[in-house]
Amino acid sequence: MARIAGVDIHNNKKVEVGLTNIYGVGRGTARDILAEIGCDLSKRIGDLSEQDISAIRKYIEDNIIVEGDLRKEISLNIKRLMEIGCYRGSRHKMHLPCRGQKTRSNARTRRGFAGKRGIKKK
Repeated sequence: MARIAGVDIHNNKKVEVGLTNIYGVGRGTARDILAEIGCDLSKRIGDLSEQDISAIRKYIEDNIIVEGDLRKEISLNIKRLMEIGCYRGSRHKMHLPCRGQKTRSNARTRRGFAGKRGIKKK
């Protein structure tokens, strides 16, 4: 198992897919990282040399905000929106969707399931 940015990545995954286990790295970013360091996309994590793994580690450290720092930045952004009292911040406070979705019939995951039970008929 390779450990990159504090995340263990299994040896049998392809490098492009394995890097997506890191919070803040998607498929496109993984491709950019591998192109920048000159690594083959079809290799598996277990087949990478120690130099390749350290190059990936160094590139992510220097150029990309990932894991805890990214989570902290996102939470601070949401707190800022709530403090200034903007529309998006108030939607976050009320645990409602804040990107324009309709809430009359959907938004169950955001609004929750409690209190929406049917009334029993006799």
